[in-house]
Amino acid sequence: MAEPEPRRIPEATVVRLPLYYRILVELAEEGTPTVASERLAQRAGVNAAKVRKDLSYLGSFGTRGVGYDVDYLLFEMSGQLGLTEDRPVVIVGAGNLGQALSKYGGFGARGFPVAALVDTDPAKIGRIVNGLEVRPPSELSRLCSDLDVAIGIVATPAGAAQRVVDALCEAGVCSILNFAPAIVTAPDGVTLRKVDLAVELQILSFYQQRQDPDPALETSG
Repeated sequence: MAEPEPRRIPEATVVRLPLYYRILVELAEEGTPTVASERLAQRAGVNAAKVRKDLSYLGSFGTRGVGYDVDYLLFEMSGQLGLTEDRPVVIVGAGNLGQALSKYGGFGARGFPVAALVDTDPAKIGRIVNGLEVRPPSELSRLCSDLDVAIGIVATPAGAAQRVVDALCEAGVCSILNFAPAIVTAPDGVTLRKVDLAVELQILSFYQQRQDPDPALETSG
């Protein structure tokens, strides 16, 4: 008899799960044994009904009048988020951004150790950056295989981003995080996410200019 397919979790819920996980880690460190959906919602900046709906996709963990067992929910969520084992990361691009990312200790602490740093610049290849020797792109496939790389981070200029994504896919990397300011594509079966800092700043600027007083109104007064 075939096993039932895993319940599909909406994208919006997937985005919020790491936030819940971080809050639960903080609660566990504070020695909090249980947490109500209302308190979890307050710390996450969402409403309690949304928290309960999101967590219901993982299973039935809450108890009415008591809330959620923090340690047990952490254990279950770790499994759902794939955090029960380390997932090594390769960063392609050893410029300012790539070096900063390789230095960030939060990746390793959360189960995503930076295993390799790759760049095309001959002046950078062979240098030690944050404990990692910068390797050339020709070694990318071997590095991904030898180091069991699970995630690739693209930290290159825009013009090189698609080539890097293609190379990561050819190396068998199925999860890619793109920091380059470029629209890139990946084949089916590869999860590709984008972080565009400039776009985020432009969004903040949009809201900022709506909050700023209108100079025309100030001068007309």
